[in-house]
Amino acid sequence: MVGYAFMGVAHSQAWRNAPRFFDLPLRPDMAAVAGRDAAAVQAAAEKLGWSSTETDWKALVSRDDIDLVDICTPGDTHAEIAIAALEAGKHVLCEKPLANSVEEAEAMVRAAERAPGLAMVGFTYRRVPAIQLARTLVADGRIGTVRHVRAQYLQDWIADPQAPLSWRLDKQKAGSGALGDIGAHIVDLAQFVTGESVTGVSAVLETFVKERPIASAHSGLHGTAGTETGPVTVDDAAIFLGRMSGGGLATFEATRFAWGRKNAIRLEINGSAGSLAFDFEDMNVLHFFDASQPAAEAGFRRIVVTEPEHAYVAAWWPAGHGLGYEHAFTHQAVDLITAIASRRQPEPSFADGLAVQRVLDAVERSAADNSTWTPVAKES
Repeated sequence: MVGYAFMGVAHSQAWRNAPRFFDLPLRPDMAAVAGRDAAAVQAAAEKLGWSSTETDWKALVSRDDIDLVDICTPGDTHAEIAIAALEAGKHVLCEKPLANSVEEAEAMVRAAERAPGLAMVGFTYRRVPAIQLARTLVADGRIGTVRHVRAQYLQDWIADPQAPLSWRLDKQKAGSGALGDIGAHIVDLAQFVTGESVTGVSAVLETFVKERPIASAHSGLHGTAGTETGPVTVDDAAIFLGRMSGGGLATFEATRFAWGRKNAIRLEINGSAGSLAFDFEDMNVLHFFDASQPAAEAGFRRIVVTEPEHAYVAAWWPAGHGLGYEHAFTHQAVDLITAIASRRQPEPSFADGLAVQRVLDAVERSAADNSTWTPVAKES
């Protein structure tokens, strides 16, 4: 694994838990973690369960005892590490968004296509059991033709203007702000659940707080404010309209300025025969409306997605004992290991990550041009 901060912690727990709760065809061996600070990466290895450390990711990639490289670093490093790992014959798991630009993402897809190893991008929320059920209901025609998609990702961790500047607010490292960090997730979920693609957008991006205190070193996701300030070079919020390939209309909102919303991923899909609604802050529940019900009995049905028949759940706890944020990372590890063992392309693939990157790119172009409609670029 390269990187050991917030995402590295979540991924480490997943690699530890996957073989303990699921019967896997291969067993992951947590061989090495890489980070630039020798003392810090050694402490992380001891805490998270890694057998050895490297201070140069290139040394990790070149090791004969490494079969898979898990990339948990800022977006500006994804392409270089992933391509090098694939060229070295490794399998690759790369955190989202896949890259900081369409060009980088395209290069990563080309590398994956010619490499002997398999590659997957970490859109982890796909692996929430309620999201899996939503996708199944749509695929089975239970809500009919998709008419509307409403997707929101709402957080509040930088709503305070004194919240410190971190790499996530630096365009050079992060690529974009709320758009790429959390907006990428709802674009992927909208396309995954509906089985359709976003074909065009009309967007607005806004940076509400243009300068912030600089975070101190090793301060984690949210950081600790110092006295020096620096510019915010990414968007704080992204709002855009979209068209789906099946003819439906979509609205997307991604913001880290929604006080009181900690990790509210909200997805509502209205179809010609019914509706689905999901909120990650109540992640073990899916709401389903069947339009064929008699009017006097009509209403959303609350489905508690904790039965062993639901995706992944049988490996965990008795019905009603809900899952949490960390479980989706374990499911990701399980699916990747299973795909590697069967030599089957894992999903979401780098090509899926590129498809999301193209939508993000169209959003940025639309917002920059103040254009009313910006088509999403097709493959060249």
